[in-house]
Amino acid sequence: MSPPSVCFPSVVSKLSLVVLLLFAISFPSCLSDRVTELALSRKEDSDLKEQNKKEVVMVEEEEFDPEDMEVFYPTHQWQTVRPGQALPAGLHVQLNLQTGERLAKLPDDENENSHVKDPSKNKRLGPIDLDPSSFTTRELKKALAKMKESMKEDDMLEEKAHQEDVRRRFRPIEKLKEEFRELNMQLETDFEIMSKLINRFNSTTSTLEEKIAALYDLEYYVHQVDNAKDLLSLGGLQLLINGLNSTEPLLKEYASFVLGAALSSNPRVQVAAVDGGALQKLLLALATDQSLGVRKKALFALSSMLRNFPYAQQQFLRLGGLQILRDLCTESGMEALHVRIVTLLYDLMIEKLLLEESQDDDDHMQERTQQYNQVNLGPAIVEQGWCTIISDLLKLPKHDTREKVLKTVHVLLALCRDDYKGDHGLNHTLSRLRLEYEELVAEEQEEGDEDGYFKELLSSINSIAQQLK
Repeated sequence: MSPPSVCFPSVVSKLSLVVLLLFAISFPSCLSDRVTELALSRKEDSDLKEQNKKEVVMVEEEEFDPEDMEVFYPTHQWQTVRPGQALPAGLHVQLNLQTGERLAKLPDDENENSHVKDPSKNKRLGPIDLDPSSFTTRELKKALAKMKESMKEDDMLEEKAHQEDVRRRFRPIEKLKEEFRELNMQLETDFEIMSKLINRFNSTTSTLEEKIAALYDLEYYVHQVDNAKDLLSLGGLQLLINGLNSTEPLLKEYASFVLGAALSSNPRVQVAAVDGGALQKLLLALATDQSLGVRKKALFALSSMLRNFPYAQQQFLRLGGLQILRDLCTESGMEALHVRIVTLLYDLMIEKLLLEESQDDDDHMQERTQQYNQVNLGPAIVEQGWCTIISDLLKLPKHDTREKVLKTVHVLLALCRDDYKGDHGLNHTLSRLRLEYEELVAEEQEEGDEDGYFKELLSSINSIAQQLK
């Protein structure tokens, strides 16, 4: 009797189907648990840093009482982080999404976050005792108080250093006020200063050096027109004129110097000086004094008095001033004055010529024209032999001296033509100078200077020679 037949493949297939169904039901649950575990084991450095920053800000803003704070002491084992505990940066943290529990521990990598692994080596925080039983609430409170005091001390030191720097770089306001008060006390007007200088110069108790110093300082002020007028009102002008009679050459020299500065382009002072006898005293110093320094300053004062003042020029001719200047030009040892004298005569001649060429017909110009018509400077120059004296100065070696002499000769050509035509020495000098300046002009042109200084001198020489033919 044969055994009953069994459908074995059918049974196996049914069993496999049941197993697959059970696996499909249980797999998602295992997978979700594994995913959760993987997610919780990740290191969230950036989140921890954000969280720590927020916690620090909250502590600073709310100023928690140290008694309410709870310290989390990390180890290499996972520990539960209780609510309110602050976590140091750099820990590994896990979060159970189902229960909300947080776990934290020190990182396993020895090179990672070494300052957290061994807080005692943290230079910024100093040594930290990780034993939670070693800290009490009172100790934490004292530690925080010391931290605040240390911060205050640092701020105070920084502020003190800043104050010291300010004191070093700037003077205190009290010192500035004191200095300003001293300046206000010492502030004087030009009038007051000039008054003191005049009194010092006029004082019989002042030494020669003090008087010279007073005149030296006074010369600085009288250059201004208003100050020169104040000099007149203070009586200083007459004191200067009287000083021209001094037996001390240095005092006479500086008195002439100040007088010339006050007279320059100041008609009111010029009139007062002529009326006070300054012209006679200056001419006397030029004629008799042996000091070259005195004569230089006296000539300076005389020139300041005569320029643009026809009345003084008329008195100058009347007192024989032109003769005194001629004697200086022929005196040995006075060569330094020769060019200054020629320049003065040139300026006086040009003044009159420019006035004659002027087309102004107002009353003021007519009056000045009448005044200059009374100054017979040109005929006096010809009469006293100035034509030859001036032309002889062309023999001097300096170019600037020759330039001034050539200008003066050119102005005097109309008056001195007869004297110059028969002067063989002048013709020879002009020929020699022409050859010299032709070479200098050629050198200028080689250097690229087409209209140089020497070309102007050569042109002036040729113009004079042409007019004398």
